Amino acid sequence: MDSVRIDKYLWAIRLYKTRSDATDACNGNKVHINSATAKPSKAVKIGDVIQIHKGPATLSYKVLQLSENRMGAQLVPEYAEDLTPESERAKFHAPKETIVLHRDRGTGRPTKKDRRELDALRDLLDM
Repeated sequence: MDSVRIDKYLWAIRLYKTRSDATDACNGNKVHINSATAKPSKAVKIGDVIQIHKGPATLSYKVLQLSENRMGAQLVPEYAEDLTPESERAKFHAPKETIVLHRDRGTGRPTKKDRRELDALRDLLDM
């Protein structure tokens, strides 16, 4: 086997829970092979460097061996070397800002207008 589809490989080394999740990530331009955007059918070879944008961080892996079959978590280091720097991994554990809004007790649930304003505020802070 000289090459494997990137979506199968990402699923096999347990970076995505399902193959369709891996395909969606490829279609969403979140997967790069050697700094080039990868579509789901792109072939990955031994020695390629894969970069994946997951949430706030960019994860990097080097392909050591190829596999189309999902494997146990203990075997993954034999197939992919993790090149992700600690600074990127720390982004997963960064504290998230919390929004504390004051509402008078007993005023009930927010109205539709109040909820829209809250959602707009949360969207501004997530950017």
